[in-house]
Amino acid sequence: MQKKIFCPFCAGSLKEHFTEGRMRSCCGSCGKIMYENPIPAACTLVLNKENHLLLVKRGVPPKEGEWCLPGGFMELEEGPEETALRELREETGLQGKIDKLIGVTAHPSAMYGAVLITGFLVRSFSGNPESGDDAEDIAFFPMDQLPPLAFDSHMRFVRIYRDLYMS
Repeated sequence: MQKKIFCPFCAGSLKEHFTEGRMRSCCGSCGKIMYENPIPAACTLVLNKENHLLLVKRGVPPKEGEWCLPGGFMELEEGPEETALRELREETGLQGKIDKLIGVTAHPSAMYGAVLITGFLVRSFSGNPESGDDAEDIAFFPMDQLPPLAFDSHMRFVRIYRDLYMS
């Protein structure tokens, strides 16, 4: 993750100081502490009537060409549910309805430091599946024949689903 060097409030230089129990970037001019927080994201586990999982092949870095769950970053005016459904629509052309929260996990990110991901189960959807936005391809896979997933956090959600619904 690239370190910030200027304060977003006053443009003063940031310096490392031990405060609140750890080293943090603080502004030398206005004194504000620059808290570094995970970037929120959401994804969906979309299952068809045969219990096959919908995956998208990434068309952009990171992990370009690898398979993952449909998902992406939350925008300011959205909640996690809206994010998950918007990303599903953008990447697959499908309109979904959230069935359940699968879980929340964090994933390390070289670009952002960390991403906080909320995973939702979608069993009810409509539309014609076709890759869009930053997805190179989409496909439904039997749960016992999944390709390797690009992100460990997505595999965690798949494991949670398997433990809860397939045992």
